[in-house]
Amino acid sequence: MGLAHPEPKGFPYEEIASRICKSRSFYTEVYPGKNGCGWPRQGTLCSPGGPEGPPEPSLTAVPVAEAVGHKTLHDMTRIVAGESKGVEFHKGHAISGGDVCRLQTMGRVHVYLEQETPSGFIHENEAALAFARLMAGENVAFDETPHEGKINFRATKTGVLVLDRERQEAFNLVPDVMAASRHHGVLVEGGKELAGARAIPLYLSAENFRKAQALLAAGPLYSIAPIKPARVGVLVTGTEVFQGLIKDKFAPVIREKVECLGSQVVAVDIVPDDAERIAQSVGKMLTAGADLIVTTAGLSVDPDDVTRKGLLAAGLTDMLYGAPLLPGAMTLLGRLASPASSTRVMGVPACALFHKATSFDILLPRVLAGVDLKRADLAEMAEGGFCLNCKTCVYPKCCFGK
Repeated sequence: MGLAHPEPKGFPYEEIASRICKSRSFYTEVYPGKNGCGWPRQGTLCSPGGPEGPPEPSLTAVPVAEAVGHKTLHDMTRIVAGESKGVEFHKGHAISGGDVCRLQTMGRVHVYLEQETPSGFIHENEAALAFARLMAGENVAFDETPHEGKINFRATKTGVLVLDRERQEAFNLVPDVMAASRHHGVLVEGGKELAGARAIPLYLSAENFRKAQALLAAGPLYSIAPIKPARVGVLVTGTEVFQGLIKDKFAPVIREKVECLGSQVVAVDIVPDDAERIAQSVGKMLTAGADLIVTTAGLSVDPDDVTRKGLLAAGLTDMLYGAPLLPGAMTLLGRLASPASSTRVMGVPACALFHKATSFDILLPRVLAGVDLKRADLAEMAEGGFCLNCKTCVYPKCCFGK
C-alpha cells in the first residue's frame, strides 16, 4: 500500500516546496509534484507508480540450498549485534556448499540469483556510481566500487564542506534515492567521510533515475574549500591589559586555535582602548605581512569598547558586526586593503576567554578556507547556533554550529 503523507493543519508545505524549487525551473519539469514543485500529494506514495507504488522488476529467488553454483545478485550484509556490520557476500559471488550455512545464520532463507538487468530499471550499484560522479566536486573523492549499493564521499584535503543544500533536498524528494551529508560549513579532515548516496531499492526505475540525474546535472552537491595557512596578527585591546593591571590571557587562546589549523602567528600587540592606537597597530600588522588580523575584546556596548572604531579608522570594509551565535554574538568580520591585496579581519568578543567554543571557532575555518561570508550566511547559522554550555565541552563533536 502507498505510504500517506498527512499534511498537519497550518504547516506550510507549499511554501517550503516553493522555496526549495526557487530559481530551479528545471525541477518542475523533472519531478512535477504539488503545484509543480515536487512535493508529494496528500495520501499518495512519492512515486510515479501511484497509490500502489512503482512497478517492480521480476527477480529470481530460490532457496539457499538450491543456489549452490549460482552467483549472487547483490551485496549481502552480515550483522553481529554490537560487534560488526559488513559485506559477507559481494555481488557476483559464486555460492558454494559451504556458504549455505553462513547464509542461513544471516537470516537468508531465499536469495536472488544474478541475472540481466530488467528492462526499464537500473541496478543499485550502477545508479549509485552514476550519482556519485555527478555529486562530487573539488577535493571530494569516492570509491568507484559501491558497497551494499552505497557510495560514501571523503575529503581529499582538510577544509570546509560546501554543500548545495537546496539541490540535495530536491534530490531527496525524488522517489527511491537518497543522499545524506554532514552539515554545510563543517570542518572536514582530509581522508574523512562527509556524505553518502544510494538507490533505495535493488533496482531503481529508469524514470526515477532520469529525474535524479537531471537534478544533479546542474553541478556537484559536495566540495571542500581547503584550509589555507595564514600569517596571523593578534591585536589585544584593553587598557587594563595594556597598563599591566591584569595579565593578558587572550593571545595564547587565539594562538592555539589558529595554529591547530596550520596557521602561524607573526605578530602580537597589546593596545589600550583607544581607536587611534588600534588603527596604528593594524597598520603595523599589515606592514608585517599579516593576511589575517584577529582582534580581541572591545566589541560590546560599553563606552570604552572602541575596537570597531579603530578598525574602521584603519580602513575596514565589508564589515559584518553581530551574528546569531551564542556565545559570541558580538563577533566581527571584515577586510582591509594590504600590500598582499586583502587581509581578513576577525573580531573576537571577550566571552572567548571563558567559553571553550564560541562563534570564533565556527567562523575561523571558513575564513581560513577563503569562504566569502555574507549577512545571509550568518543568518543561516542561527539554527544550531545556541551552545548548551555543557559541563564537559566536547566541541566540535556536538550540535553547536550545525
